[in-house]
Amino acid sequence: MTLVSIRPATPIDIPAIARIYAHAVKHGTASFEIEAPDQTEMARRQRELVDAGFPYIAAELDGRLLGYAYAGPYRVRPAYRFTVEDSIYVDHQAQRSGVGRMLLDHLIANSTDRGFRQMIAVIGDSAQTASVELHRAAGFRMVGNLESVGHKFGRWLDSVIMQRALGPGATNPP
Repeated sequence: MTLVSIRPATPIDIPAIARIYAHAVKHGTASFEIEAPDQTEMARRQRELVDAGFPYIAAELDGRLLGYAYAGPYRVRPAYRFTVEDSIYVDHQAQRSGVGRMLLDHLIANSTDRGFRQMIAVIGDSAQTASVELHRAAGFRMVGNLESVGHKFGRWLDSVIMQRALGPGATNPP
C-alpha cells in the first residue's frame, strides 16, 4: 500500500494547487473569492508566504497532489505576529479520505515549530460542517460566527471562527 506523503509545497506544485483552488472557488464556499486566480497569482501568493517564513505544505500520493495547506498571517498589525490563520484545500476527488486531517496535523506541528502561538480558522460558510468538525477534532474551539458577511452563489454566507493554542499558547511570553 502506498502512503500519502506530506511535504513542503514547491513552485512545481502550482498547476495542481491552482486547479484544486479553482474548483473550490467555482463550486464551493470555503473561499469567498468569486473568480479563481491564475497560476501566476497562485505562485506569487505561495512565494510571499514561504519567503515570510510561513509553512506551505502539500499532500501527495503516487505523484498526484491531493491537497495543500498553509498558514499565513492572521492580521498584519505587529501584535498579531505570533498568530496564524490556516487554509486547507483538498482535491474534490480526495475529500473525506483523511487528507485534510493529515495536512492540518502537519500544519499545526510546523507552525508550532516556527514559534507561532495561536492558530485561527476562518471557515467560510457555517454550513461547512466537515471543515468545522475537522478543526474541532484537531483541538480547535468555536469562538465566533460572523453572520452574513459574504455573498456568493446568490446567498449570504457566514464565517465561522475557531481557534487553538500552539505549543505553550499564551501561558508564557514568546
